[in-house]
Amino acid sequence: MPVFLAKLLQARTPIQFAFRWRTAVGWSFFLYYPTMKKLLPIILLLIPAAFAADDFEQQKAALLAEKQNIQNDIKKINAQITQTDSLSKSEQKFGKDQQARQKTDLDRRQGEIEELKLKLSELNSEMQKEKNSVSASQTQIENVNATRKALSAQLAGHCRQLENFIKTSLPWDTEIRLERTSALCSDLENGAAAAEEGFSRLRAIYAEEIRLGDEVQISNRTIVRNNGEMVNANVLRIGNQWIVYQDDAGLLFGILGKKINENGSYEYKWKENLSFEERQAVKTAIDVKLSRKPPQLVKLPLSFSILPQ
Repeated sequence: MPVFLAKLLQARTPIQFAFRWRTAVGWSFFLYYPTMKKLLPIILLLIPAAFAADDFEQQKAALLAEKQNIQNDIKKINAQITQTDSLSKSEQKFGKDQQARQKTDLDRRQGEIEELKLKLSELNSEMQKEKNSVSASQTQIENVNATRKALSAQLAGHCRQLENFIKTSLPWDTEIRLERTSALCSDLENGAAAAEEGFSRLRAIYAEEIRLGDEVQISNRTIVRNNGEMVNANVLRIGNQWIVYQDDAGLLFGILGKKINENGSYEYKWKENLSFEERQAVKTAIDVKLSRKPPQLVKLPLSFSILPQ
């Protein structure tokens, strides 16, 4: 009986207990019926205890399973925490690297900004120098323009003086000479000719007038005598001082004289009633110029170039 009872108590499940209970009861009634009568109350008391032990084992197994599940969850949570810590460390490292790169980039950009500021300052300085240079150049240009304007005015004044001189000088190609001089005066006064051009043209006119005053020239042309008669004659001009003529027949002579009017103006008029000496002097001068006679000194009556009023 103790063996059956021990096996009965070792049952882990209700099925095992029921099976062992049936076996134990069967053999007990068959072998130990007299004794079973005494042990039946004890067996009846042990049955609930066996079921209680089975419930405890089930609860213990459930608790162990729950404990294992909790431990598994804890392991998972720890793994997640570890992974999260790793990610956090990676993010922190990445953040630090980003901050370091940003700081490096900011430092570089700050350096570039400083360099740009320095270059901008240098450019501003150069621009200011250029502005000052342009201002100085503009002032110089204005001065040059003012000088040219003043020079043009002075040249125009000289040109007008030369024009007046031509008007009062010997009447030799006067219209051509006055046309050129008057055109230059007009160009200088209205600004059509620059100072350089005006100076060049005025110098050319002066050179032409100087040449006219230095040369001795003879030409055959038609002249109008005091009585209105027109004759062909050889006209001799000696510089800007003396003009005489002899007609082609060698009979008529004249010396151009300057007459001062009452208003102070000059008028040129032929002196035609010449003395024998004056006619000979005119004839000899014209023959020498025409190479009819060898070169020689000729006494010219220049004292008669200004006629009395």
